[in-house]
Amino acid sequence: MEKTQIVVVGSCNTDLVISVDHLPAPGETIIGYDFMTNQGGKGANQAVAVARLGGTTAFVARVGDDGFGRQSLELLKEEGIDTSHVLLTPGVATGVAMIPVDRHGENSIIVASGANALLTPQDVEAAGETLKAADIVLMQLETPVDTLIRAAQLAREGGAKVVLNPAPFPKEPLPQELLALVDIITPNETEAGMMAGVSVVDEASALQAIRNIQALGVKHVILTAGSKGAYTVADGTLANIPAVKTEVVDTTAAGDTFCGALCVALGDGKDLTEAIRFANSAAAISVTRRGAWRSIPKRGEIGN
Repeated sequence: MEKTQIVVVGSCNTDLVISVDHLPAPGETIIGYDFMTNQGGKGANQAVAVARLGGTTAFVARVGDDGFGRQSLELLKEEGIDTSHVLLTPGVATGVAMIPVDRHGENSIIVASGANALLTPQDVEAAGETLKAADIVLMQLETPVDTLIRAAQLAREGGAKVVLNPAPFPKEPLPQELLALVDIITPNETEAGMMAGVSVVDEASALQAIRNIQALGVKHVILTAGSKGAYTVADGTLANIPAVKTEVVDTTAAGDTFCGALCVALGDGKDLTEAIRFANSAAAISVTRRGAWRSIPKRGEIGN
């Protein structure tokens, strides 16, 4: 069977990660005890997850024409990702993320967008044939929304499913023009609450949030809830697909691993519930390892 083509449109960053005992409060200076430089960015993370888990992958992105950008481009190629539409941008820095990670594996992330902010509708139009040939197009919110709208339009023209990971969630509501083009959206509890106007604290509020988001025009909502697993509506009722219990070391890229794995499973023909189960398994492995790309598992590590 021919592998499913999954095109990821999004960001590519270099992550600067410091291990700390606790995340700093405003105005607090703390001493860290470990430092790593990792490849990251939600788009690149998701593209790597797709590639490692068995999908054929193309990536549409911008990086700076600098050391970080050139290194990212070479490493993406080594993962087997089609980088024909990853553009080197002179005079602009590659995106950078500063990430403190505490001893419980929780993190805070500050991103300087750099070249990611310069990904344009014209860039995705140049990748139009690739987008139209895709089975699934996966996007996030670290690149301009008007660019994502054009990418989704091109994806729909070719009959692709559009999957949106709404992170980091913007201050302004997502435009209806984008949501109308999205087949599946994957907010976490906080993002779902912001979209739906509901504080997600239990199954009842999760269902209400999903219903409210569906009312915005998105057919399928997968609400990820960390150790509580993921929620979706299947056959008209709320389904809770449990998380795989594991020891959490670092949650960086867990959500991106989930999204990439979800798309691979859907491309393999799994139904939504089974695809979420597969994605939960992949994310559970990622949180046992430090770093972004370093934490993403390969297909053979997942039992289903």
